[in-house]
Amino acid sequence: MSSSMQRTPLREAPEPLEANDVATITVGVIVWFVLFLAQLPFYGWYSDHGHAWFIWSCLAGGSCGLLGLWYVRTRRDAIRRSRELPGPTAGE
Repeated sequence: MSSSMQRTPLREAPEPLEANDVATITVGVIVWFVLFLAQLPFYGWYSDHGHAWFIWSCLAGGSCGLLGLWYVRTRRDAIRRSRELPGPTAGE
């Protein structure tokens, strides 16, 4: 290995940042369903021009978002339960 390609020393990975995932996913789901409903009256035009998939993409995005919402709520609740359990802490 040449001297210019020396490996950098390994460092400990930082703790992951926690965000309000439930709120983020909820906003995304609302946006997808609003877009679906806003385009629905124009279905005929979209269909005539070969773009009906725009509408169905919004419905699929909202539906997948509902699955994501279930997942992040389940994850959040599991994290809360694990923090409430008595036991050794990470430093012990």
